[in-house]
Amino acid sequence: MAALQKDCATALPAMFAQCAVLQFEAGQLVIAVPSTALAARLKQQLPKFQDELLRRGWQVTAIRLKVQVSKIAEKPRTSVKTPLSTKALHAFGELEDCLEDNPRNQALKSALRALIRHQHDK
Repeated sequence: MAALQKDCATALPAMFAQCAVLQFEAGQLVIAVPSTALAARLKQQLPKFQDELLRRGWQVTAIRLKVQVSKIAEKPRTSVKTPLSTKALHAFGELEDCLEDNPRNQALKSALRALIRHQHDK
């Protein structure tokens, strides 16, 4: 199985990196594919893939793809919130002061005030 896995990886290097040989019996090769999108792309390559395996000595008469979505354990993201510098807070304060007092700018001015207040409270 390891030799077949290696030959499959060599025949389809970019695509096969995420795939695995599940079974090979009576000339039928079953390959695990992580997504339907990859299965669709790999399906287009099957005739060429089968020819390459035959050339390498594997008597493959049929290739079946089996989509097996595995649970990928994602590392929890740790976010580091860096406080704004005094210069940045001063610039936001100046921006708030420079904006005209009209209904279109009120939401922005309010957000700037909240940002500055939030940073000072830290």
